[in-house]
Amino acid sequence: MDAGRSMSGITDRLSDSEIGERLRLAREASKLTQAQAADVIGAARTTIVAVEQGKRRVQTDELQKLATAYRTSANAILRREAIHLDMVPRFRKLEDSKDDDVERATRLLNTLVRAEVELENALGVSRARNYPPERPLLPGDVRSQAEQDADELRGWLGLGSGPVTDIVSLLDLQLGIRVYIRPLEGKVSGLFAYDESVGACILLNANHPRERITQTGIHELAHVVSTRRQPEVLTEDERFASREERYANVFQRAFITPGRAVRQRFAEITAGQSHLTRRHIILLAHVFGVSREAMVRRLEELKLTREGTWDWFQEHGGITDAQVREVLGELTGRPDNSVFARGHVPPRLALLAREAWKKELYSEGQLARLLDLDRHSIRALLDGTEREESEADERIKILR
Repeated sequence: MDAGRSMSGITDRLSDSEIGERLRLAREASKLTQAQAADVIGAARTTIVAVEQGKRRVQTDELQKLATAYRTSANAILRREAIHLDMVPRFRKLEDSKDDDVERATRLLNTLVRAEVELENALGVSRARNYPPERPLLPGDVRSQAEQDADELRGWLGLGSGPVTDIVSLLDLQLGIRVYIRPLEGKVSGLFAYDESVGACILLNANHPRERITQTGIHELAHVVSTRRQPEVLTEDERFASREERYANVFQRAFITPGRAVRQRFAEITAGQSHLTRRHIILLAHVFGVSREAMVRRLEELKLTREGTWDWFQEHGGITDAQVREVLGELTGRPDNSVFARGHVPPRLALLAREAWKKELYSEGQLARLLDLDRHSIRALLDGTEREESEADERIKILR
């Protein structure tokens, strides 16, 4: 059997050039050179060049060896539903993406997007995009535009003045953005990319506190709104020098802590008081679900307190977790039902994986490789799937 014939009976339509391109992307993803790939199959580098260009058909034994070296499988290379997307080159053009941590994060985002689209294709489903209207940056002060765009988007989403409690579900389920949370190395807080074939994609750093992940998610949402065709890397030492980054930074604060709502709550909480206290900050931060520093910085920005207020608190002992517990008591220990409490797989992708496993389209091991997870994480993801199936009843069957 040659590599152009399907192992599953449906991929014989793949041309030699398509297989070659998929092999090239897999090789580059594994960071192997053409010379190293040639050594794997005991051939000259020109053989790999010819295979990747579709000028020579790869043999079955060669395909198996190359797939193993590329940390994938021959079936994954040949499956018609598999998507072979490469967003890495567009990130390499960015000035702030010239380091290994960013490249690893970019490749991870690429892997996760490919995995989700492959599951969609295997199950015959598509992702509905409910993106907000694109708002290109206008001449003048981007701060006022960012405030207005953030306020209008909250209204469009029907959020009112309440806190953003689950940024992943908002991006994933309400807007149809592909969003993933995984531990990232180095100073990378988040990545954003847009591709016409797969839509908007965001990767967030699971190592960060929940409030920080929310802020990063909204920062990347700002790029969906204003500059969605430009890839973006957000790092911990980002200075927001460009107009695009200044817009995203203000948009982030305005969306999470909308000006009108902050002013109203501030007036209620400080009524009759002459000085801003730690208790005021703790209560406001709790109401809006942000860090104490983010809350004070927002108050400074809205001219509700003087610039330098946060620095003053820091110089005088800060606002400690013990003080938070004194003010909020048992509220600090309330159960977390958000996606953050359910692991690193967003809601929709978890449903796709469970359905694909239930239909025996993918094994546990294949899903682990596809989603770049260990076996323990996959088992936790699939836990309860069999029980759900056995408990199914025709009376609660979804009507199509």
